[in-house]
Amino acid sequence: MGIIEWTPQLRFAVALALGFLVGLERESSKSKNKKIILGGIRTYPIISILGFGCAWLFQLGVTFILPVGMMSITILAAISYFSKVQIEKYGATSEITALLTFIVGALALLVDIWAAMALGIINTMLLSEKANLEDFVDNLDRVEFLAVIKFLLVTLIILPVLPNQSFTKYELNPTNVWQIVILVSTIGFVGYYLAKRFGSKVGLWLSGFLSGIVSSTAVSIAYGRMTQKKPEIGANALRGVIASASAMYIRVFVLVLFINQFILPALWWKISLLSAIGIGLSLVKIKSQHSSKSYEKQLDNLQNPFEIKPAVVFALLFLLLSVTTKVVQEFFGQTGLLTLSGFVGLTDISPFIISLIQTPQIDIQLVTTAILIAMMSNTILKGVYFGYFVPSLRKETAVRFGILTIAHIPMILLSL
Repeated sequence: MGIIEWTPQLRFAVALALGFLVGLERESSKSKNKKIILGGIRTYPIISILGFGCAWLFQLGVTFILPVGMMSITILAAISYFSKVQIEKYGATSEITALLTFIVGALALLVDIWAAMALGIINTMLLSEKANLEDFVDNLDRVEFLAVIKFLLVTLIILPVLPNQSFTKYELNPTNVWQIVILVSTIGFVGYYLAKRFGSKVGLWLSGFLSGIVSSTAVSIAYGRMTQKKPEIGANALRGVIASASAMYIRVFVLVLFINQFILPALWWKISLLSAIGIGLSLVKIKSQHSSKSYEKQLDNLQNPFEIKPAVVFALLFLLLSVTTKVVQEFFGQTGLLTLSGFVGLTDISPFIISLIQTPQIDIQLVTTAILIAMMSNTILKGVYFGYFVPSLRKETAVRFGILTIAHIPMILLSL
């Protein structure tokens, strides 16, 4: 039983309040913008009450009154709209709102009260936030928007039709593979969005950290090339690269959290400590540098993780590493798997890590060690990339990435 008993009297009060809410917004918009609007503070509450009254008569057996009432409001809205068209005013928001307000008034009596409240409040919010919504559309990157739409469409089409069963002795499940692709792409897109929206506004450090959620290796290359053209930002760029390397541990933590939580007790504190060490190294200033705001274009080096092609490439790479990992473990045992971990660190480590943790029956100690080795190898690679592009900072790069690399060793030894 609910806390509130929704009697007809209370439902009538809700219908009246929702009508007043819409009417208040329309009246305010008419006063501020000098617009021609169907109604205001009195009209919309009356429309809501009309809907409530028609619904009441409908319950009493006068079934025709509800469609008649709806038709009458429709005719009123049509007259209002065509009157505006005569003076070249083509907006139909107020007319559609009138129809919805009638429906809200009727629903307040006929169905669960949450439906009427949700429709009425959301309608008012959309009306009042017109300026913000228009600004959002004006600032929207249409290429990114289309990439998201394509990915979501393909996901909604592909995922339901993929067979949810394992194939071959390597237990390759197409549904599981695509679900992992969606998870990784979503994590990457969050970082990509934050970096695009906020990174260039707050500096190389935060930009690097947020971009590292997408690909810390790509950040090290992008920052290195950028420093070649603008040597004066080299010190801050190095700090940003280390910050991006620190974000790698957070990405791995999220993947493990969503895919196989049984590994977290043995892994979470180690990668948290490594991330903290990386962040600490990135915050230590190298030397005084002239400020520069010409680093926005570095984000162009990051590929939108919601594109279809990268998703398919990731899925294929994941399948390849899944098979390779099982073959190596079958023929070469633990030593072979740990050796493979060192080599995969030279590429994107996410597919390899996921291939390790997706199986429920795993050796947690072995998997933890392999993940740490892969992350250590990948950390070395990022330092090598940046040092290659920025010879003047090779010593400082070697020192900072060396410290972060060495910090992996005790973690690995504790996992053996």
